[in-house]
Amino acid sequence: MNLTAMLRNLRQLISALLAMGLVACSSGPSYNPTTFVAQYDKGTVASAKIKNVIITHVNISGPSRSYLERHEARIDARLAQRLKESGYKVLPQRLFTQEWNTAIRAFGDPFDPTTGRVNMKTFVLIMNSIKDQLIAKSNVDAFIFTDLIEHQTAFNNGMNHEARWDGVSRKPSLQGPGTSIPAGFDWNQMASVVSLQIVMFDRDLERIFLGRGGIDATDAIDARSGTRFERRRNLLESDKYINEGIDLALHPWIPMTDWPGSNP
Repeated sequence: MNLTAMLRNLRQLISALLAMGLVACSSGPSYNPTTFVAQYDKGTVASAKIKNVIITHVNISGPSRSYLERHEARIDARLAQRLKESGYKVLPQRLFTQEWNTAIRAFGDPFDPTTGRVNMKTFVLIMNSIKDQLIAKSNVDAFIFTDLIEHQTAFNNGMNHEARWDGVSRKPSLQGPGTSIPAGFDWNQMASVVSLQIVMFDRDLERIFLGRGGIDATDAIDARSGTRFERRRNLLESDKYINEGIDLALHPWIPMTDWPGSNP
């Protein structure tokens, strides 16, 4: 068979497979059923005329775990860069921090460090005070809260033992002495993973956006025991994963290329 005939037969085969749904289009996004669907109304955000935003230094759901908290500034800085690339002006975070410190002296700290709970009555009083001060002193249009949300999932998807959550797929990491995972490893046991949640409020403190995107696992397989997960020593070290989490959490306010939430 000559080359022309071979290419013709190959094209016919690919066409048949595409028609049967056996070959996926490589240029399109890979559908992930765990992708978070944001709470977002395009008309409401457009009418708010958001141009100048400020990323707060506090979480709306309470303080992060200490091993995640040390990464918050780096993630906020990357989010700020992403917003600037999309045409928004990001006001200095210190403006919010200064007003926050003044407000908690007047109303008390809304976060209980022993329970991790938030006193919402106090939180609302503080935010109203900050809002009034910043509107008077700056041209802020919106307040953005970034929370690192840790939860549990299993690495039991497919032959590669992937975990899927909030739009991402990740393979497990191996940590410690040893290079292999025992054949009898229980892939149904739960491991800790982390997502980025982004919540935006307008000048009237009305919530106008809530999105979430997965980042990475905070647990790895303990190579010493070969039977369980343990806390990873190097957390959130992949800038690629952080960028993906930010893009997922911002969609569709800032559209993500190849968003994985579209069911084919």
